[in-house]
Parts: sequence; structure tokens; C-alpha cells
Amino acid sequence: MTTFRRPFRAARVLLPAGVAAALLAGCAQGSGGAVSATSPAPPVGASPTAAPSTAGSSTAVPAPGTLLVTDFGSDTVTFVDPARGATGSVKVGTAPYGLVAGEDGRAWVATAEGVAVVDTAARKPLALLPYETDSGPVTTGEYRGGGMGVALAPDGRRVYVGVNVPGGNGTLEVIDTAALRVTDTVPVGRRPFDVDVSRDGAEVYATNHDSFDVTIVPAGTLEPRRVEVAPYGTEGGLGSWLKPHYTAVRPSDGKLLLPFEGERLAVVDPRTGRTTIEPMTANTHQHGATVTADGTLLTVGTGPIDPAEDRGPSLTVRRPGGAERVYPLEGPHETVAVSKDGRTAYVTGGFTRDGSWDGLSVVDLDTGDTRRLAAGSRPLGIVVL
Repeated sequence: MTTFRRPFRAARVLLPAGVAAALLAGCAQGSGGAVSATSPAPPVGASPTAAPSTAGSSTAVPAPGTLLVTDFGSDTVTFVDPARGATGSVKVGTAPYGLVAGEDGRAWVATAEGVAVVDTAARKPLALLPYETDSGPVTTGEYRGGGMGVALAPDGRRVYVGVNVPGGNGTLEVIDTAALRVTDTVPVGRRPFDVDVSRDGAEVYATNHDSFDVTIVPAGTLEPRRVEVAPYGTEGGLGSWLKPHYTAVRPSDGKLLLPFEGERLAVVDPRTGRTTIEPMTANTHQHGATVTADGTLLTVGTGPIDPAEDRGPSLTVRRPGGAERVYPLEGPHETVAVSKDGRTAYVTGGFTRDGSWDGLSVVDLDTGDTRRLAAGSRPLGIVVL
């Protein structure tokens, strides 16, 4: 049986001051602070509407390794050369959040207005697909309605997007990538931060921040099933900080990996709904997560909930056996992508709360060297093209 620090941390909720903000909160505001590395690890293996025009775009085909980020502080996606910085942007819609790119060169971007489709080779918009779900007025900011997490089926025939409905439960919308239209809408939990698909495409997973759960949706029947994921409990409700944010699907067995607070890794078996807990070492509020083909998990620490107890922003690289290396970062970050050779991590500085900045941190996973790269406007989602 594993023993964890601070067994009563579940009682930590936002203070009563500012009740309206407290009811919607649950993501710690990051701040700086040193993080020491642990033992080193080897290298990480409806009909569409007309889309907006391009802005500062280029017609050059992206070089392998080019990054694409969503500009949550604007209405664009930005192409980024990892060595030189931004090389052009394309307008997609208000406050773009998550994105995913297919082998056909199209990127799918979840915005407040709809899902934008971008030709990444020509660097031009192809379509903006409105949501079937009524998510309220088009706004910006952390709690805006509209698309959040987005994922592409392995065969490229379907895109799944989590749609946030402020004040209520969200939906998972299914898009036919050939017809460019929404074909189905499935109820999920509150604020679907992240959407993932199983390796065989048979299931879709919506990670719902404000309802402490993951909605498991079979791709064939679209009959949703809720699995609570709350290793600290659900005390505090909407005012709690200790909620799920992002999920990674482990390649070896299809289990779902959800990091919490740099202290606990919730491992969810989607077949049984059972959750086991493994210890983590970063001791920082965690958001974005991704996993490589060999099962290495990378997760972003945004900073402390309580500066007196918690460490600052960081990137955790966790090998399949559980060994972790923690790389300190300067300032809050949100999500992470990994180069094709597994040696470099790109961590977005957008962050969903205060403290965001307009750029990426580029982390050499062999040496631990980190450099900042200016790019985009509050870049949030990221993919390697």
C-alpha cells in the first residue's frame, strides 16, 4: 500500500472571497520556483460556413518538425520553426483551444465558434464547422463556451470535439471528416478539457474537469458511460482545485493516465472503470499530458496551489517503469508535444489562467537544457507536423 503526503489535501478549496470566481475555479494560478530533477531518464521514445481569411500566412509546405499552436489569446493558429520561432499564422476563429493534425495534412482546431479545418501545407483555412450544441455567446477567456479537447480517429474518418456549455454539462460532437459536418452529439460532463481516442478507435474519452470524471463513449454505439476520477475526493465541488485536466492513453494496455498535483497518477481501466493510484514526485499543479509510443508520459506542472507547500512550474517525464525526471520551467505552461525522435519537448506558455505568456519552452530531454521561444498569442494547444 502506497503512502502519500498530505492525506487531507482534498479539503483544500478556494476561499469564500469572490464567490462567483470560486464557483468556476479549479486551476491553480502558477508562479515561479525551483524544481530539482530526480534520477535521469533515457530519451523519450451542419454545412460548413466560409472560413476566415489567412493572416501572415506562407504557401511553403511545413518542414518536418514544424510546430502548430493554437493562439488562445487571439483567433489564429501559428506555425513555429523550433529553431527560429513563428513563421506565419492562419485565422481560424475566436479563442482556439485544442487541435489535432491528420496524416492528410489537415488540422482540426476547436474554437469558440466551431471546429476550423486548416490545410497545413498550403497554410490556408478550408472550413469552419459550427457546433450543434448551443454553448452560448461567442466569448474569450478561461470559461468561454465552445470547443475544448479534440481528437482524431486512427483511420482519419471522424473527429471528436468536447464542447463546453457554461453553467452545465458539455457534449461530445462527432464530425465526419469527408463530409465536413457534425453527425452526432453525445452528452458528457462539465468542461471537457481533453478528448482522446483508443489506439484501435473503438472508444473515445472525454476528460471533464468540473465534474471529476471521464466519459467513455464507444465509437459504435455512442452510449456514454461515466467514470469518476477523483483521487483526492470531490469535496469543494466547482470550487475545488483537485480535478482532472488532461488524459493520455497508455499504448501498452489502453489504460488512461491522469496526473494530479505531481503527487498522484490515476490509472483508469476503461473496461472496468477501476482506478489505481501511483505516486509522482513533482509536487506541482498539473495540466497537459501526452504519451509516446514506448509509454513514456510527459505532463506539465503549472505551478503551486500553495506556494508554502508546492513547487513551481515543471515538466515531468515519467518512464513506463515509474522513474521520473522533473525539469524546472520558468513560469506557467499548459500542454506539451514531443519531437519525432523523442529528444525534445515543446511546452506551451498559454496557460488557461493568469500568468500565461506568448511563447514555448523548448526542453532538451537529454541534457535538461531549456530555452524560451517567442511564438503566437497565449499558445495553448500544440502538435508537431
